[in-house]
Amino acid sequence: MIFSRKRAGDGRQARDERPAEAVDGAAAEVPARGPYDVSEAPDGVQRLDLGSLHIPAVADVEVRVQADPEGVIQQVVLVHGQSALQLGVFAAPRSEGIWDEVREEIRQSLFNDGAAAQEAQGEYGPELHARVRTPDGLTDLRFVGIDGPRWMVRGVYQGAAATDPAAAGPLRECLDGLVVDRGQEAKPVREPLPLRLPREVADQAAPPVEA
Repeated sequence: MIFSRKRAGDGRQARDERPAEAVDGAAAEVPARGPYDVSEAPDGVQRLDLGSLHIPAVADVEVRVQADPEGVIQQVVLVHGQSALQLGVFAAPRSEGIWDEVREEIRQSLFNDGAAAQEAQGEYGPELHARVRTPDGLTDLRFVGIDGPRWMVRGVYQGAAATDPAAAGPLRECLDGLVVDRGQEAKPVREPLPLRLPREVADQAAPPVEA
């Protein structure tokens, strides 16, 4: 299933901050750009609501979603030109981020599969660059992670954006405008947060009920 949205905007290490006015009049810190927690997301932005992830509408970016018959999403991939960005969102503890540990596990998993991964410093902090063998040949991947309040977003770039961050363009804009709705219920650390098709889309995709 493919969703296309139209729009356009930009640019953060782990979480750039800008002062905002708190309820009591004191200055609070909110991110200058996302991914945002739902409690701090800017208003007035058209987004596709997939449950735990709200994806901003950005010009010429397709949102490709794989879901089961119940509408539960298995995979979210954003596509622009020859580049793609696969998104995942996971539960994290309140006290600390998990990207450092997850990144090391990804590196070890790649190594076990015979692929070397190099760490580099990117605009969101440490990221991994790897080249893996697929049925279509060698494929470059760039793994980025952003820790938020009790959640972590993982992005995997493929195509031109995997080797040249400047080529990410609108895909980076989607990541910068992403909103995470973690929910309040307790979840095991690293458990994927639930993603679902919008109700109207799920209803359209559901098979007709026979009388």
